[in-house]
Amino acid sequence: MKRIYVKEEWCLGCHLCEINCAFANSGEKDMIKALKGKTLRPRIQVEEGDGICFAVSCRHCEEPLCVKGCITGALRVENGLITVDRNRCVGCFTCILSCPYGAVMPSEEGIVQKCELCLKNSAGEPACVKGCPNRAIVYEEDFI
Repeated sequence: MKRIYVKEEWCLGCHLCEINCAFANSGEKDMIKALKGKTLRPRIQVEEGDGICFAVSCRHCEEPLCVKGCITGALRVENGLITVDRNRCVGCFTCILSCPYGAVMPSEEGIVQKCELCLKNSAGEPACVKGCPNRAIVYEEDFI
């Protein structure tokens, strides 16, 4: 299965991955309409500190604690991809507390959101990968 990997030594901290992610998951065709004047809700977050920047997104763990902690079964593994069933999520945020990477976050609707590799909203590679100007985020086959 392909996964997102981050080359932190290449990350500029520009946050374009967050902008592209928020746009890709907005459902809009026009970036200005989708993002201007709105709070960005990306499914990937850039962390910065001590001169290092890196993007944090779901790692689609083989034994995901978020899925085990989900009381409604809204999070599940489908073909190695951890997905959210938005109709089943009740917003208890147990999955947020369970994820050791901080990759599950609340959405503006009060339920959770996380990276689903843009498989439902784009063709090819995820929006964060396409939009990274320095190729610090890559979408490659899992080497584990």
